[in-house]
Amino acid sequence: MLADDHAIVRAGLRALLDAEDGLRVVGESADGPAAVQLAMAECPDVLVLDVSLPGMGGAEVAERVRKECPEVKIVALTVHEDRGYVQRLMAAGAAGYVLKRAAADELVRAIRAVAAGGTYLDPSVAGGVVGPRSGGPAPEVELSEREAEVVKQIARGYSNKEIAAKLKLSVKTVETYKARSLEKLGLHSRVELVRYAVARGWLAEG
Repeated sequence: MLADDHAIVRAGLRALLDAEDGLRVVGESADGPAAVQLAMAECPDVLVLDVSLPGMGGAEVAERVRKECPEVKIVALTVHEDRGYVQRLMAAGAAGYVLKRAAADELVRAIRAVAAGGTYLDPSVAGGVVGPRSGGPAPEVELSEREAEVVKQIARGYSNKEIAAKLKLSVKTVETYKARSLEKLGLHSRVELVRYAVARGWLAEG
């Protein structure tokens, strides 16, 4: 589902996404309240949400949608690169954050990543996101080389299945590394794991 107040943007996004295998746009809205109503009616797998919407801001829309339809994954699509916007949207429940100036395939990758249960942060803004929610420094816990590699791939938006193929591991092994990393670091979600990786500068690596 698309939520953006510019008809030309929505038309371009629809054309882009409908042309992708396995993706289909099920609805569009041009303002915040309509986005919430349509999301509740359609329960899309992914909501591509403009941060600046008339009637209700993107963060409030995200909070409402996540409350009413927690299974809907949200990708924020915006011109804003400010760290405050990223943190606000992620805190509101968005699993992805993509800049409108990004390449088209980056949005597609973000949608596929969050649909698979992952998290995606545009590389241009990832470095501005702070560590865990407590606001303190990232915990200095030693991860094994494999655990660190899995966390890096999670932070880059890859699904467990993609990570398994990339590192030549089983999906179950990847899940074990992820669970062990969360436990070691005292983190409680994939989003917090991404914040940890960002704080360590891992997304800035090649």
